[in-house]
Amino acid sequence: MPRILRFVLPALAAVATAIALTVVSTPAYAATLTTVSSFGSNPGNLSMYSYRPDGLPANAPLVVAMHGCTQNATDYFTNSGWRKYADLWRFALVLPEQKSANNSTSCFNWFETGDTARGGGEALSVKQMVDYAATNYQVDRGRVYVTGLSAGAAMTAVMLATYPDVFAGGAIMAGLPYRCATSMTNAFSCMNPGVDKTPAAWGDLVRGAYSGYSGTRPRVSIWHGTSDTTVAPANATELRDQWTNVLGVSQTPTSTSSLPGGTSLANYGDKVKVYLVSGMTHATPVDPGSATEQCGTAGTYYKDTICSSYYQALDWGLNGGAPSPTATASPTASPSPTASPTASPTPTAGPCVRASNYAHVTAGRAHMSGGYTYANGSNQAMGLYNVFTTHGLQQTGPNFYVVADTAC
Repeated sequence: MPRILRFVLPALAAVATAIALTVVSTPAYAATLTTVSSFGSNPGNLSMYSYRPDGLPANAPLVVAMHGCTQNATDYFTNSGWRKYADLWRFALVLPEQKSANNSTSCFNWFETGDTARGGGEALSVKQMVDYAATNYQVDRGRVYVTGLSAGAAMTAVMLATYPDVFAGGAIMAGLPYRCATSMTNAFSCMNPGVDKTPAAWGDLVRGAYSGYSGTRPRVSIWHGTSDTTVAPANATELRDQWTNVLGVSQTPTSTSSLPGGTSLANYGDKVKVYLVSGMTHATPVDPGSATEQCGTAGTYYKDTICSSYYQALDWGLNGGAPSPTATASPTASPSPTASPTASPTPTAGPCVRASNYAHVTAGRAHMSGGYTYANGSNQAMGLYNVFTTHGLQQTGPNFYVVADTAC
């Protein structure tokens, strides 16, 4: 064999192997949603799923995210956007799941008194999931948050009322006040047209959920579409009345602002926020895309408006202190459900570079592990470590990069 071929042929074979490998499908992330088979006595007979991103540090925050009716944990994990920020900012997720044996449409039983009282039923099952995560994942018990859509949102209100000592904050997406209904019979009228009570009456229901509790109560965010016909927007007002009363602030906003997607934000001190998404029906607000402030997948019960998970994660400080988006504010104006966006989030961003995975690693924007490439900081998977696979990487902080294929 000619001498030159002894060097050329092995090189060509290596290139051919690399090309073949690039067409092999690889998972977007090494971490996966995992079933936890035993997490306590589980009196509510719920299923527990958890997600721990690769490299989860000790004392990381925890977000409990609950699906809506006809959904399940995998559906909400895949489409709501929370996975993106768990990977990006390194916090754990717990996703409770309802069983059809408990509710034929897989709704959490937010209207059953046995499931909405401290110390029993579905509420205790969710609390036991938090306890399991605290013990086995070493999450920070002082940074546990809860959110959910529809029935999951109503259960979010349940958890905030019954376990104020467990949660630092909650986000209620198209939900209902705590104890708005106490049976399936009155659940539907509670959903639409809604139930009107005084702030004090609503507040008393929450205070009665843990009688004598005098500790710090969680901050509350309320998200609702103005065109929701499943859970009437009036429930956002009743929720506001309930939680401002519980947290001791006025029902008059201290400031308002406009956000993308036709979203208005009303702040009640630093304790209650109400986000109204103009024209949105019954859904979790998402904003598909690769930018840092974009997330989720549009579809049934996920509407392309604004990435609520991004704004909620920022509000809870899950981004590790990165700059928050700006918005046009009015210190004393009243919230407008039909307000148009007047400002977009402008996170601090560095260079956006498109290059091969090999070049990204060589330049210090990414690293290689086990033959695969991961963005520095966010640890987002980029595929095989070679010169053929290319990605855009956007710098969002010191040695912190996120995949931005459409932006670079």
